[in-house]
Amino acid sequence: MSVQTELTGVDLNEEQRELAAMVREFAEGVVAPQAYEADRTHTLNLDVVRQMGEMGLFGLPFSEEHGGQGGDYLALGLAIEGIARVDQSLAITLEAGVSLGAMPIYRFGTEEQKQEYLPSLLAGDALAGFGLTEPEAGSDAGATRTTARLEGGEWVLDGSKQFITNSGTDITRFVTMTAVTGQSEGRKEISTIIVPNGTPGFTVEPAYDKVGWKASDTHPLTLQDVRVPEANLLGERGRGFKNFLSILDEGRIAIAALATGAAEGCLEAAVDYAGKRTVFGAALSTRQNAQFTLARMRARVHTARLAWHHAARLRDAGRPFAEEAAIAKLVSGEAAMDNARDATQIFGGNGFMNEYSVARHYRDSKILEIGEGTTEVQLLVIARSLGLVG
Repeated sequence: MSVQTELTGVDLNEEQRELAAMVREFAEGVVAPQAYEADRTHTLNLDVVRQMGEMGLFGLPFSEEHGGQGGDYLALGLAIEGIARVDQSLAITLEAGVSLGAMPIYRFGTEEQKQEYLPSLLAGDALAGFGLTEPEAGSDAGATRTTARLEGGEWVLDGSKQFITNSGTDITRFVTMTAVTGQSEGRKEISTIIVPNGTPGFTVEPAYDKVGWKASDTHPLTLQDVRVPEANLLGERGRGFKNFLSILDEGRIAIAALATGAAEGCLEAAVDYAGKRTVFGAALSTRQNAQFTLARMRARVHTARLAWHHAARLRDAGRPFAEEAAIAKLVSGEAAMDNARDATQIFGGNGFMNEYSVARHYRDSKILEIGEGTTEVQLLVIARSLGLVG
């Protein structure tokens, strides 16, 4: 049995297996061939994004009523995992496009907002971002300094955001911003407001020069006297932070699936390379130290996949899943980073060359221990679930 056949067969029904197989074929035939050049030139391939939309990937966890595929979060995770095996930048484009772009509209938007924005987002014709992180507000999202005040039937926003994915592409339609809209019982009242790209005063700053995810679109944003209609409030006023936390819990499952795909991609590449590489007259794969390294890599992939599958199934069943999502992200993020390191070691000098996928995974995977909640935040969530407070 090949590595790839075994890795795709974890407790899936026929429809889920077909989805995983379809995405895998697409990843191998379309995504992988362009990954090196996209990484080298820091270019998000919008043609591939369009094809992902045509496959229905951006609409997977949404109802058919709103133009989705009527699937669930497990289906989304399977798609993200399959693409992340060969290109994390496109995988995070899908993950953020769904979890941070479309999902807030789907979960908290008015019917008018859903009708206006969801069709293009779920078709992959448009992308959207979520403006949460700021220079002084990362893991401590409650430290948000961006403000929004009502004036003459408009929200007037001032502030800045950083590390915002899908915020500056040619097809980015809007960014949903968290902003302080007042005070309530001595605490900041944080709301979320839809700000269309191109709005006067809304500046998408030059893209970052990142260590990894180089083909993913990521920018700092500046808002100076930005005015949007009062109707652009997303969800109830003052519930923006609470609503974001629920979105973040779901997003952690998707990031865990992405990390699992990355860990799997590293394993598959390392197994293949070890079988072909001759060292002192024998294949590297015959050496026990290499075998043990590959075995540990396999165990990490298996554990990470079980963790995110479990969290996704809890979410899809309408059961509490915040702790399980944190566990999944913690385990899978570490699996991706550890497997990237071990795969690079198996490749030796070739592992230091960007043309090899393991080199890109090595650079890409570190963010999986930082983005959408650092490792330390996941540990804090888990500790609190144990009743440990302080």
